[in-house]
Amino acid sequence: MAIDLDEQDGQTPLDPNEKTGLIPQHPATKADLNDWEQENILHALRWLKRLRAPDVLSEKFCRELHKQMFGKTWAWAGTFRKSDKNIGCDWMQVGVKLAQLFGNTRWWVDNAVFPHDEIAARFHHDLVWIHPFPNGNGRHSRMMADALLRSLGQPVFSWGGGGSLVAANEVRDRYLAALRAADRGDYRVLLAFVRS
Repeated sequence: MAIDLDEQDGQTPLDPNEKTGLIPQHPATKADLNDWEQENILHALRWLKRLRAPDVLSEKFCRELHKQMFGKTWAWAGTFRKSDKNIGCDWMQVGVKLAQLFGNTRWWVDNAVFPHDEIAARFHHDLVWIHPFPNGNGRHSRMMADALLRSLGQPVFSWGGGGSLVAANEVRDRYLAALRAADRGDYRVLLAFVRS
C-alpha cells in the first residue's frame, strides 16, 4: 500500500492485515482516501434516508450501515474487528457488548430514563468505546446516533456545527475532549457539543 495511513490523535491504527483490505487503487494520499470515503458516506446517507423504520438497535443494522459507509473502500466493511486496538473492548467481546448496548438503549428509550439527546449521546459514546470495526468507528457511531434520533422523531445532531471531525482541527479537538469527558462519566460537554 502506497498511502501513509499513520493515525492522528483519536484515530485507531490499522494492523497490516486490515490495511490489505483497501479496495480502491487510485488514492495517492490520506486526503484522497478521506475524500473517497466521504463520497461513500454520502451514498450511505442516501441509503439510510430511503429506509422505512429500520431497527437501528440491532447488530444487523449496525453491520449493514458500516458496509454501506465503507464497502467501496474496505473489503472488511461491516465485519467486526479481529484484533485489539488502542480503544475499545476486547475484540472477542464486540458482539456481546453491542447486544448489551442495544438492550440498554432500548430500555432508556422505553422508560424515558434520559431525554432523547442524552440517550443518543450516551449511545454514541458507548458505541465509540466498543469500537466494533477496524476503522470508521467515529463516523459510523455518529451516523448510528443520528439514525437513532430519526427513529425517535428527533432532529439529528449538528456535531459541532458541521466542521470536519476527520481532519485535525479545532472542532475535532473539541469532539475528542467531549468524548474523553464522557469517559469519566461527565456527559455535559458531549451534550453541548452535539448540538453546537
